[in-house]
Amino acid sequence: MDRSAEFRRWKAQCLSKADLSRKGSVDEDVVELVQLLNERERFFTTSSCAGRILLLDGSINGFEVQKKDCCWLLVTHRPCVKDDMIAALKKAHGDAILKFEPLVLHVQCQQLQDAQMLHSVAIDSGFRNSGITVGKRGKIMLAVRSTHGLEVPLSHEGKLMVTEEYIDFLLKIANQKMEENKKRIERFYNCLQHALERETVTNSHSKEKINEKSNPYSHKKKRNQENHGKCITEENDKKLENDDDPGIGITLFPEDD
Repeated sequence: MDRSAEFRRWKAQCLSKADLSRKGSVDEDVVELVQLLNERERFFTTSSCAGRILLLDGSINGFEVQKKDCCWLLVTHRPCVKDDMIAALKKAHGDAILKFEPLVLHVQCQQLQDAQMLHSVAIDSGFRNSGITVGKRGKIMLAVRSTHGLEVPLSHEGKLMVTEEYIDFLLKIANQKMEENKKRIERFYNCLQHALERETVTNSHSKEKINEKSNPYSHKKKRNQENHGKCITEENDKKLENDDDPGIGITLFPEDD
């Protein structure tokens, strides 16, 4: 089976499977982004989370609560209010951890150059912790991630270790991170649209040049504007450099299939 046919088979199998996430559906804030990717022959999404605020109750192992072995006391993909957090904390019996997790998106790509294009778009949109993995069977996966998460312990063995005032302070930070995460998702969607449009124009120009060479009597067409506008302004770029670790390039991580 050739690589293109195998990729189409992988895509058909993945998109036909039931959504096994806790929510059971794609998060509202990434629906359009997921659709945009899945409509293209070269990409398909394997998992996604738009970003969320969590309160987990479990035992701390290596300074982290293991999500698979803990109780989810609260989860929301929208800004969280203090009353909801306090109510959830009353149910804690172990070590409760407040977390904000930004967007995580996994996209399988047909070719390495497709993954590199998406990786560039992700970096420019603020997702500076994104990376590419290549599996033994040739599966090329892009993980879209950023570093502006939050993780703070609130209770130990069921006993609240912080004040309500501090919880209110933490939620303001978490909600601000949620809002910034949403802006980055929108930026990613817009940048991706522009990148795909540029590719279409470039491919069209390449075909025109081939036709012109094959027909010496044809008239050259006027060039379309090369500059379609940057999808990220200088102000945004400086802001992103302050928010996340800058200068992360494309990294290929070997992955066992």
